[in-house]
Amino acid sequence: QVQLVESGGGLVQAGGSLRLSCAASGRIFVINDMGWYRQAPGKQREMVAVITISGIPNYADSVKGRFTISRDNAKNTVYLQMNSLKPEDTAVYYCNADVITVQHMRSSYWGQGTQATVSS
Repeated sequence: QVQLVESGGGLVQAGGSLRLSCAASGRIFVINDMGWYRQAPGKQREMVAVITISGIPNYADSVKGRFTISRDNAKNTVYLQMNSLKPEDTAVYYCNADVITVQHMRSSYWGQGTQATVSS
């Protein structure tokens, strides 16, 4: 009963930037961790960045210093600012949220994914 809608993907040249957004909606009571994961062609999905409800981030080593995760709890939205993009960042990026619904059920939800392509 919770839906995550992502936006902000696209095509960018190496060194450029993208800003991803993910808005959660539905019968949400609270959202604990929110995060971004990505899946590159031929690879398994990997964690990119997560952020706690209080705003504490955690990043994959491969993106540390280049990406910034943030969230707006009032909007149930998480963002991923991606700077200094590299071709190896090319992937489908998925939003994830650890949600407690108004029915007090805890579940993890995924967005549909948004494609980020970095050209060389």
